[in-house]
Amino acid sequence: MDEPLLLRNGTMKRVMNIHPGTVGKVLLGMLPFILTIIVYLWASGVRLEANPNDKLMPSLTTIGAAIERLAFEPSKRTGDYELWSDTTASLQRLTLGVLIAALIGLLIGILNGAIPLVRANLSPYITILSLIPPMAILPILFIVFGLGELSKVMLIVIGITPFIMRDLQARTLELPAEQLIKAQTLGASTWQVMVRVIIPQILPRLIQAVRLSLGPAWLFLIAAEAIAAEQGLGYRIFLVRRYLSMDVILPYVVWITVLAFLADWLLRQISYRAFPWFHSQLQDKS
Repeated sequence: MDEPLLLRNGTMKRVMNIHPGTVGKVLLGMLPFILTIIVYLWASGVRLEANPNDKLMPSLTTIGAAIERLAFEPSKRTGDYELWSDTTASLQRLTLGVLIAALIGLLIGILNGAIPLVRANLSPYITILSLIPPMAILPILFIVFGLGELSKVMLIVIGITPFIMRDLQARTLELPAEQLIKAQTLGASTWQVMVRVIIPQILPRLIQAVRLSLGPAWLFLIAAEAIAAEQGLGYRIFLVRRYLSMDVILPYVVWITVLAFLADWLLRQISYRAFPWFHSQLQDKS
């Protein structure tokens, strides 16, 4: 029986050992999107042929007309370009909520991970808070903070802060004990250990935690805007749903996805440029 064929790096020539090149990665990455568009066009054509007034799967021409109306024509009611005004309102809420959650998560996460007394006091409480479904307390937020911007931002903060705190607590506990002991041996106080040893190593992990929390943050934002808002991407989607305006809903869903992807890409680039040593460590481990 012939010996298994080996690749250059000594691994067996199996599917799991084949790595695509740059062009291959791009083509393979685009393939699912292309197939999705093809399937949609086929299904839309079938439905529109059976019923030209069908609204469930509008044609690309109808979707394009809706995008042109929303993005490049001022609203007759408000005079705003609805797509851009909705985007600005949503991004302001999302950015503020995520920033507040990141700051609180960084502070409490490091304190819980570095100081046993704080961890014994706050960790069980934070664990319980993380188990409360944020959507269940949305009516309470509207009662306490009103129907304005604060309640929407607070839903994002309450929704993602416990996750960030618990993740950063775990990352702090994973730091090598030798580093902390050496810093204390050299005379560093608790504050100095946290500022000079722990925080520099936790910041790239904070960006990772924020990236992972962006999905839930968008979910909480859309939910809050759907219930009580006068502008926003979620508000617009739920406003037109009663008319089955899929020519508006579909572009808004795609636009939200693009914004989420761009936010994740931006955070990833910031992390690569600000903390190259962290990503080199990850590559070495892999």
